[in-house]
Amino acid sequence: MRSVFEIAVTVLPFALLWALAVFAVQQEFYWGLLLTIPAAGFLVRLFILQHDCGHGSLFTERWLNNWLGRLIGVFTLTPYDYWKRTHAVHHASAGNLDRRGIGDVDTKTVEEYRALSTWQRFLYRLYRHPVVMFGLGPAWLFVCQYRLPLGLMRAGAQPWISTITTNLAIVLPIALMIWLVGLVPFLLVQVPITLLAATAGVWLFYVQHQFEDTHWSKDDDWSFQQAALHGSSHYDLPLPLRWITGNIGIHHVHHLAAKIPFYRLPEVIRDYPELKDVSRITLFQSLGCVKLTLWDEESRRLISFREERVARPQ
Repeated sequence: MRSVFEIAVTVLPFALLWALAVFAVQQEFYWGLLLTIPAAGFLVRLFILQHDCGHGSLFTERWLNNWLGRLIGVFTLTPYDYWKRTHAVHHASAGNLDRRGIGDVDTKTVEEYRALSTWQRFLYRLYRHPVVMFGLGPAWLFVCQYRLPLGLMRAGAQPWISTITTNLAIVLPIALMIWLVGLVPFLLVQVPITLLAATAGVWLFYVQHQFEDTHWSKDDDWSFQQAALHGSSHYDLPLPLRWITGNIGIHHVHHLAAKIPFYRLPEVIRDYPELKDVSRITLFQSLGCVKLTLWDEESRRLISFREERVARPQ
């Protein structure tokens, strides 16, 4: 019943804000487009529901988690079964230098970066640039990349079935909404909601693992518990942002025990206060994470391109 309640207080406000924004545009009250900002927040929260379905933590019945996750995936533009599989790989290998690749922000070590050619360095620096990472990248990820099972294209039929059926299912509500409200109002409302939510989602995922004192280690020294607690952040957000993002900022606890529903995560911090300050970063501190781009194996921390350049041997 608690999960049903969380679904209701996410879906209903999202639908209401979307409808009000469309109505405002139809009446040429374009200030109503400001409603796309909170609507994007509720779309992020909708993704958190899908995320918990993928971990089997929203309901006890697996089939209910899976079918709800697939349904939500139509609105978040995320093929559920494909994403669930790549996300499981992320949880199983986060912080492992020998198992990077799927479901992670591409992070190179200082040594790897120095071994790149000039062109390869340029491409990596371009990839890590804030305009690409938080602007073009999120749009590409949710609008384009998720239309194919990239990374799992030779992993059997399921990733293909997941992406193709989701693509086909996305067409139905889009066509229905365009028929009901018109093409221009639909685009003026839906495009900013999608782009804002995509950027917010990528930002959250970035901050959850890309902070200065995060944890990375080689396969021989890697342990699940160490990587969970110290390689994932406690993004201590103000209460309203904590709620709209589904407590996903309590990410170190989530990685340690992914079966805990998102609405129970604050109870873990309450009952185990020693976890509160583990890997904790504030909203203000998180802004400084943008410049951190390389893992320095000697100092065991993330550093910036500038720090690498200063420390580079002549």
